[in-house]
Amino acid sequence: MIQRAVVLSTGDEITTGKIVDTNANYLAEKLADIGVDLVAVLTVGDVPERLQWAWKSAIAMGEVVISTGGIGPTADDLTTETIARITGKKLWMSDEVVDNIRRLFASIGRPMPENNKKQALFPEGAEIIPNPLGTAPGFRLEVALDGHSSQLIVLPGVPREMKPMMENWVVPWITANRGSTRVFAWRSFQTFGISESALDEAVAGLIKPEEGRVAFRASFPQISLRVTVEGEPGDTQRRLEELSVRVRAALTDNIFAEGETTMEEVLCQIFSERKLKLAIAESCTGGLIGHRLTNVAGSSRYFKGDLVTYSNDMKMNILGVSEATLKKFGAVSEECVREMAAGARKRAVVDVAIATSGIAGPDGGTPQRPVGTVCVALDADGTSVSRRYQLRGTRDWVKLLTSQIALDWLRRYALGMPIGDSALFRR
Repeated sequence: MIQRAVVLSTGDEITTGKIVDTNANYLAEKLADIGVDLVAVLTVGDVPERLQWAWKSAIAMGEVVISTGGIGPTADDLTTETIARITGKKLWMSDEVVDNIRRLFASIGRPMPENNKKQALFPEGAEIIPNPLGTAPGFRLEVALDGHSSQLIVLPGVPREMKPMMENWVVPWITANRGSTRVFAWRSFQTFGISESALDEAVAGLIKPEEGRVAFRASFPQISLRVTVEGEPGDTQRRLEELSVRVRAALTDNIFAEGETTMEEVLCQIFSERKLKLAIAESCTGGLIGHRLTNVAGSSRYFKGDLVTYSNDMKMNILGVSEATLKKFGAVSEECVREMAAGARKRAVVDVAIATSGIAGPDGGTPQRPVGTVCVALDADGTSVSRRYQLRGTRDWVKLLTSQIALDWLRRYALGMPIGDSALFRR
């Protein structure tokens, strides 16, 4: 029976901070989806003694250990030989895997280096996990160490290779061997305009512990709320929908999507359905809003253009912002962004336009307008709204958060909701 898991991430590039271990986060979510309790995540560098300690510790804690990394062809790839050493198993070479690696190199017109044969070595008793996107296949091995049995699942560290192997092989295998008929169902809600603590308060007592689990994940600039239900097949989806109705009712104004849908994907759907045309005028965000919108296929159905007017001359010459406004109120003002939005709407001949201007930092702030001061305006038939915000964080955070605020305004406008109603970032 597989109930507890340990994730083991190996590599000096992780322990020295040269790369971020996104694999562990991904694996944690996948294990949660199938109801396996992740008891620990161990990260260790390419040092034999430390690797041995990590593997022995992981085996002692979990019925399954999933590792990523350390199965490449170089001298510092030590995962397979470490497992063989601590379990006392001999290594064997798969001729089939060697032939496959050789074919992969031949397909790109290169001979296979001899050290790639190392990737065809496996401990006795291992079941090979195919890697359709790389030269390093993974493997599964059942071991017994110090009186504790565990299933070791070894995967490559490259995310684009590891993820398909996890989804197509590992998840089905673990699910089939959990030793329980109970299943898990979950739904995530993407929220914006409410803090994590306020979100927690808003749903406090909404779902009893025996009904399901509620979890939060802050993933700047939004916060995800996830509801998980465990039960027998055929019953979990019904219960999950009942709980979802409660969540939607409690967070109507702040939920912008369900699942993993992004704000820009929501905009594409809503504006396309309502046949609304959009233009943008950006200053401090430097084209980021337009970039996010055009990342979504089909954005050309509603998005006409992005006028990035960084300088005051461009604001006046392209958008028609008056020199008097800039002299009296400055470029970072509600007065300026209102004229920017109106100018963009007129210039592009669209239904709605939105504009941003601000001080992203780290320099350029004043006592009256400190770094993080941002103004947003929206212009449409019968609607002209502007707000001033005081944001905090690094330059890229200020830009990203401003873009999220602007997209949320557009979502609210298209759905007939109050625009800029949240006081979370208001000055």
